[in-house]
Amino acid sequence: MTWIETFTSMLGSPLMQRAFLAAVLVGAAAPVVGTFLVQRRMSLMGDGIGHVALTGVALGWLVGNWAGLVPHDSLAVPGAIVMAILGSVVIELVRERGRTNGDLALALMFYGGIAGGVLLIKVAGGTNANLISYLFGSISTVSLGDLAWTVVLAVLVLAVGVGLRTALFAVSHDEEFARASGLPVRLLNMLIATIAALTVTVAMRVVGLLLVSALMIVPVAIAQLFARSFSRTMAVASSIGVAVSIVGLAVTYWQDFPPGATIVVLAIVVYGVAATLRPLLRRALPAGDPHPDVTDDVLIADSAAD
Repeated sequence: MTWIETFTSMLGSPLMQRAFLAAVLVGAAAPVVGTFLVQRRMSLMGDGIGHVALTGVALGWLVGNWAGLVPHDSLAVPGAIVMAILGSVVIELVRERGRTNGDLALALMFYGGIAGGVLLIKVAGGTNANLISYLFGSISTVSLGDLAWTVVLAVLVLAVGVGLRTALFAVSHDEEFARASGLPVRLLNMLIATIAALTVTVAMRVVGLLLVSALMIVPVAIAQLFARSFSRTMAVASSIGVAVSIVGLAVTYWQDFPPGATIVVLAIVVYGVAATLRPLLRRALPAGDPHPDVTDDVLIADSAAD
């Protein structure tokens, strides 16, 4: 079979069609939220939420088992959403109060989330192997129901993140200035925490709960090497997220690699290449305007006046 036939077969597969759609949505939404988290110096927040969301997955599995639902994990995504939002709100409250023992409280919550998930899945009659697809991603198991959740949540995250980016940037960059400007700082902080939680649940089937933070942050790190504004950083990061998700998923079609790990490793490789080439590109390109805040017309007028 030639590579063209293989490529056509991949695109014609309903499974891969669902997988590509999920990968595009996750790749676009995760860096949008990650841009705010990087601005707030909370890059590891997604990782913490992922730990807590695992307990939600197990709770959904447990309730589904008790209710006799088929499959038993029918409520895994709703359970993950509830626990992820609760966890993100707790993280935000601890950050807001700035207590010295906040790190300890968050550590206990994160470790408890992992341990609770493992324990509850055993109580539900499952095995730890049932959690692997949620921990590291298993895009081959994405069902129509999972895809529906992904579409709804990703569209919601993109709508909030892009539509309110000015206000969310203001509160992420300088809370005191945002408060003095009359913005509802606490509400906006909670909104950022909530869309971060939704992003984690959106991405858990694609890259997994343990790797979702990387897809939220690494594309942003790449974009920051070249972009000079917040909006441009967000746009470039989202484009990079989509690109690495599509390419990573295509690689796993030809090679039996874990999709989540492949996507994250690819993103890190891109960051390494970009960081290496950036100094070379800066030397090769002509120098920029030394006075970007002053128009050329003003400079010419001043010269003429002299």
